[in-house]
Amino acid sequence: MIYFWVMLGSAIGGAARYWCSGFAAEHFGETFPLGTLAVNVIGSFIIGFFATLTGPDGRYLVGTEARQFVMTGLCGGYTTFSSFSVQTLNLVRDGEMKLAGANVALSVMLCLLAVWLGHIAAASINQLKGA
Repeated sequence: MIYFWVMLGSAIGGAARYWCSGFAAEHFGETFPLGTLAVNVIGSFIIGFFATLTGPDGRYLVGTEARQFVMTGLCGGYTTFSSFSVQTLNLVRDGEMKLAGANVALSVMLCLLAVWLGHIAAASINQLKGA
């Protein structure tokens, strides 16, 4: 049954990624892969937040299926490392070395920052008294 939940989460995450990337391309252009950067940062925050909030020391204990649905399914379907990789390669092939470097640097820094912020936010919630 867990496979069903992971697949469902992947489908929902993939649809959300498609929408978010399209929104960014439509509103900000396609020269820089801002949509991919945005979904990776948002997904990093969500996985950091959820993993901490529902982990062994977390405020909310959830089952394996729920964790797999969110972390493997939703976040896995939503984030776009393969898109990031091919877009960066295309920038390099087009001679846009500065943009390619900016994409790598921003993606790594912002995703690490987002996962840390998600962790800190959930850890703060875990410390609250009462339900």
